[in-house]
Amino acid sequence: MTAETILASLYLSAPELILAVGALVLLMVGVFTSERSGPIVTVLAILLLVVSGLWLVFVPGEGLAYGGAYLADGFSRFMKIVALVGSGVAMLMSVRQARSQQLDHFEFPVLLLLATLGILLMISAHDLISLYLSLELQSLALYVVAAINRDSLRSTEAGLKYFVLGALSSGMMLYGMSLVYGFTGHTSFDAIATALNTEGARSLGLIFGLVFVLAGLAFKISAVPFHMWTPDVYEGAPTPVTAFFAAAPKVAAMALMTRIVITAFQPVLADWQQIIVFISIASMVLGSFAAIGQRNIKRLMAYSSIGHMGYALVGLAAGNQTGVSGVMLYMVIYMVMTLGSFAIIMSMRRTDGTYVENVDDLAGLSTTNPFMATMLTALMFSLAGIPPLAGFFAKYFVFVAAIEAKLYALAIIGVLASVVGAYYYLRVIKLMWFDEAKGEFARVSGELRLVFGLSGLFVVAYVLFGGPIGGAAELAAATLF
Repeated sequence: MTAETILASLYLSAPELILAVGALVLLMVGVFTSERSGPIVTVLAILLLVVSGLWLVFVPGEGLAYGGAYLADGFSRFMKIVALVGSGVAMLMSVRQARSQQLDHFEFPVLLLLATLGILLMISAHDLISLYLSLELQSLALYVVAAINRDSLRSTEAGLKYFVLGALSSGMMLYGMSLVYGFTGHTSFDAIATALNTEGARSLGLIFGLVFVLAGLAFKISAVPFHMWTPDVYEGAPTPVTAFFAAAPKVAAMALMTRIVITAFQPVLADWQQIIVFISIASMVLGSFAAIGQRNIKRLMAYSSIGHMGYALVGLAAGNQTGVSGVMLYMVIYMVMTLGSFAIIMSMRRTDGTYVENVDDLAGLSTTNPFMATMLTALMFSLAGIPPLAGFFAKYFVFVAAIEAKLYALAIIGVLASVVGAYYYLRVIKLMWFDEAKGEFARVSGELRLVFGLSGLFVVAYVLFGGPIGGAAELAAATLF
């Protein structure tokens, strides 16, 4: 690489460089200042995320970098901005919660910053090697933050389960990549697609490699049958960590899965489409039925997440531009709904300072905190896909894409699973508005109130301003085709 190409690569990857250099600086700030520098480092980390996001918005650049391993395009810019918003909001919600959740260490925001760096690199990965390195950078940081509360047995257990199962999925994906490389002779997405376009390139070994690669990525988005870590990790990890898990990493993994199947494996669409359809149906059905018996609200949100990843995969299974834009829009709306819901879960704190996680503890919330109850009602209705809220439009566009691709059975099963899944969302609403209150929650902090207030407003008013977001998703999706 010449000096000119190196400079061009550095320019295209400026958002990642901002986070990488900033994380190292903040690590030094934490080491050489007092032990209680956590809140200061957190605020500075949020500012770094803002700077990186502003660069993406106002200094657009497109092209390949680092010998084709990194790609900056409209798709990556859109998904990176979404992921940065998710990371920043999740980090903001942890500021006041840090001390009570044993997260008031400077290492916590630095680890989240490094995980976000991995997330951005995942979204721009254009080579099997850069894909794996970015995925592991994100995962290693998340393994640590899941178990960061060393005084909690649940947190330690969650981190261990996530690490063991994550290592297994990484090994499966790495084996799949080696098969893809062995049967195509390339690691670059474009070169793999070119090799697959040649007659006779499709072989049984390549299909095995494709299955293993998709299995590893399915683990990262909690898709069935690689979902088993999700309920335990969501329940055991500190709630601010769970909120982060449910937002930005899901966006990045879905973006990565979308890019690899649309770019690298487009010539074998008929093969990977069957896999995506299967895990989509399995995720929607399990997410709908398994959540019905849940009493812990974090476990309920875990199964809800599994179901919603299934709905998002409906759009990906279509394999067309409408489907990809539907997936992108779905991830935006899902992230907003999830962050708002977790902001309310973090607010479930009794006046004596104890946090509660049981769904029944929300009973009578409409009388003790009408604003919180109203916002959670809007978010639950939206998660259920009730029109005219944002969640309805998210499902509508992915189902339309499936119908365009003549995947009628997939769309019908998705609608039926959505009807079943509405039960447990409506049960939460019934508890808040029709049951007797069990006690009051303590005063909600300003940043949590801001997050769930804006999330509730977003899902209610989406019908008024959703057009530009959908238009931006369509333009970004077009860059993949």
